[in-house]
Amino acid sequence: MAQKKVGDSPLEEKRGLVDVNHKVIPITRQCELLGLSRSSFYYRPVAMSDVNLHFMELIDRQYTKEPSWGVPRMTIWLKRQGFTVNRKRIGRLMRRMGLEGVVPRKKLTRPNKEHRIYPYLLKGLDISRPNQVFCSDVTYIPMRKGFIYLTAVMDWHSRYVLSWKVSLTLDAAFCVEALEEALAIGIPEIFNTDQGSQFTSRDFTNVLKNRGIAISMDGKGRVFDNIFIERLWRTVKWEEVYLKDYANVWEAMRSLGDFFRRYNKERPHSALGARTPYEVYHGAVLAPEPPLQTEEDVHLKHAS
Repeated sequence: MAQKKVGDSPLEEKRGLVDVNHKVIPITRQCELLGLSRSSFYYRPVAMSDVNLHFMELIDRQYTKEPSWGVPRMTIWLKRQGFTVNRKRIGRLMRRMGLEGVVPRKKLTRPNKEHRIYPYLLKGLDISRPNQVFCSDVTYIPMRKGFIYLTAVMDWHSRYVLSWKVSLTLDAAFCVEALEEALAIGIPEIFNTDQGSQFTSRDFTNVLKNRGIAISMDGKGRVFDNIFIERLWRTVKWEEVYLKDYANVWEAMRSLGDFFRRYNKERPHSALGARTPYEVYHGAVLAPEPPLQTEEDVHLKHAS
């Protein structure tokens, strides 16, 4: 098995490898060995202002409705809502969200030129059964103070969400965790993603290769290549995220966990013959849960 190159590590991982208390190798030399500049090691991001967080939430909501909008249209739209903004500021915020240069779709995950790009394998393919194709993507989730990134792995045929993870950074680690968790449930023939560096990283693709899974990647700028998980994000945003006001990461995780449980087991899909994703994926119909008994119900039962 090929060894992982240090150059493939995300920035946060490289920082974590530096031992500030090492008695032999100074920090400067450690940074050189890791391919990490000293400024990157010592840099700590400045917290986003409440105003910018509010703009990012507005941008996210509008972008979910108008995914073809780039910086110019988003800037004009915000001005029409009464905000004093300019293209430079909105461009900076959209880059932070991964939404810059978005015709015809968002580019939250950015490509790495050193990583291999795989061909799209789903064109003309009849996807007619569970575990035939899995797909994955990343999206932005606003919170009251800050934001997180969400990734999910979904079975294409049944729309069943096999796993999901959140992260404060756009590295590959949380995508790999979601992948491993999904593959513990089922092994697909094909796994489809976009060309983002999280999915083209060796950490991610080696997991698929080691299990003999064919790797498929969306064509650049192809809006419909991963359409079902794009629809999942729209559902997550409008039926969960925008209705809540997550106070912190833990609250977001609890609420998202409850949403995905309901999405999988309680939410019927017309395209699935009014069945739930769970029922289609597992090939079984869930028995309805018994209604909660009230104290009056218990008394009446004993009285009879």
